[in-house]
Amino acid sequence: MRRVSDAQEALLNTEHTEEREELYQAEIGPELAGVRLDKALAELFRDYSRSRLQAWAKDGRVTVNGEQRRQRDKVSMGDQIELRAVMEHQVECVPQPIPLDIVFEDEHLLVINKSANMVVHPAAGNRDGTIQNGLLFHDPNLIELPRAGIVHRLDKDTTGLMVIAKTQMAYQRLVAALSAREVKREYRALVVGTLNVGGTIDQPIGRHAKQRTRMAVNPMGKPAITHFRILEQFRAHTLLKVNLESGRTHQIRVHMAHLRHPVFGDQVYGGRLRLPPGADDELKTFLRGFKRQALHAKRLGFVHPATGREVSWEAPLPEDMSTLLSMLRGDIEDGLYDWDGEYSTGFDPEGYEINEDDELD
Repeated sequence: MRRVSDAQEALLNTEHTEEREELYQAEIGPELAGVRLDKALAELFRDYSRSRLQAWAKDGRVTVNGEQRRQRDKVSMGDQIELRAVMEHQVECVPQPIPLDIVFEDEHLLVINKSANMVVHPAAGNRDGTIQNGLLFHDPNLIELPRAGIVHRLDKDTTGLMVIAKTQMAYQRLVAALSAREVKREYRALVVGTLNVGGTIDQPIGRHAKQRTRMAVNPMGKPAITHFRILEQFRAHTLLKVNLESGRTHQIRVHMAHLRHPVFGDQVYGGRLRLPPGADDELKTFLRGFKRQALHAKRLGFVHPATGREVSWEAPLPEDMSTLLSMLRGDIEDGLYDWDGEYSTGFDPEGYEINEDDELD
């Protein structure tokens, strides 16, 4: 495959709406002879998703020997494939000098530690001031990627690690790794109530039947699997280590609320505030003032899309959540139950799977 036209310089003017076209040409070799056109395109142009290639083909942007073909038509050795790819500038999101806590960066990706009260990308009610705005300021070339290379999201008030792709190749491979459940994501969640065992929640998640801005366990929703283990127990709360296999909207918050142990501070799924019986005034005041979900993406790991090596990062708990746990520890009389040091050198070697011994934790 060769690119015929060079990329134009990205224009970041908010009023600029022009699309940029790149022309690619490739020849069908013996390994692809006899396969469907859509499958051949996926092999030849791996930097783009199948859905995007199919859309371009439907728009007449793919030719075989100068002619348009149906996607189900088979190709032959020596056929000349031409693709006119359209790159759309993300004019609705402008660069802004927003500080980003960058944990790691190379030419292919960057990993950031997201703070609370930060929206990931523009939406209704949050037109700017988002992480995406900051990413475009940090690296203007990210305008060429969907949502400036953001591969996955965290809720506004969830803190912790996120990965952002810097190239088309990295973006497609990271998205594919997420879909294949090959990205390890480990969270810390303080939930309401006391749990005695860990476990697995395997319940589909979809839109709430009546409140469309909320998600809920819904038999018509998408599959969602959450594993959790107990790390600390307090008098009216429990600190959990949570691993995700899927990545549904609000997954941890919805699943824990479904168990009737919502994430503490969750203003959407948390219900009424629960205070430890007999708590002192200082703790009560702090708990009442904690107005976000106590949820932190602590560890992130995957195979690097360019090097093929296993990489992982860890982000410490934010100050407000650390203070919250310290105050809850001070509220109990039976000593500390801090088991977190067991995992301080990396991911739990047992990975995502929760076995019978784990559930006795």
